[in-house]
Amino acid sequence: MPFNSQRAERRTDALSKARIVEAAIQILDADGEGALTFRALATRLATGSGAIYWHVADRQALLAAAADHIIAGVMSEVTMRSKPQDAIRTIALGAFDAIYAHPWIGAQLSGDPWQHAVLRIMESIGRQVQLLGMPEAALFNATTALMNCVLGVAAQHAAAARLPRNTERSAHLTAIAEGWALLDPLEYSFVRRLAAQLPGHDDREQFLAGVNLVLAGIQSIWF
Repeated sequence: MPFNSQRAERRTDALSKARIVEAAIQILDADGEGALTFRALATRLATGSGAIYWHVADRQALLAAAADHIIAGVMSEVTMRSKPQDAIRTIALGAFDAIYAHPWIGAQLSGDPWQHAVLRIMESIGRQVQLLGMPEAALFNATTALMNCVLGVAAQHAAAARLPRNTERSAHLTAIAEGWALLDPLEYSFVRRLAAQLPGHDDREQFLAGVNLVLAGIQSIWF
């Protein structure tokens, strides 16, 4: 084999897909989705774009692989509980915390609900729903209802991630609440009532409340 071919082969082997994904996550966490380009990635890895394309087909595949890496780690570390209901809460909160820590994941999960990262969450939740002893015909609706909680918060964080990076959450929510308070009291009486609660609400607490409501509904309908 020619010397140049041997050197290229060794370089490709050294530049594993795992290294590429880890470097992509570092860029995404530091500067957001817009900063992830193959040129930026090649610079960080001190290699050429061609070596990256050897392992990853395109940018979307790289984003999916990065999200899957994070979610796979979360699902492997989730501590299973003695009761399926508690396990579901733990899984859901694990996904929430991952999305909160890596805001770019929100856009990735909500943009492609059939990717591996989403299926990992569905598999983990679905196994616990199954342990509840639900009838086979109810498994799909029950599991997807819970998944909608996860994907809903993913969409919320995706929207928040699109705000300017220097936007402060409390000030942003306060401005929205002030707008709600100015709405027509006859047409939006309920929205105006919630305005005072918006700025100081806890996202994690709100998310868990939604999961608990779905779990309560599942148990009241099928048990």
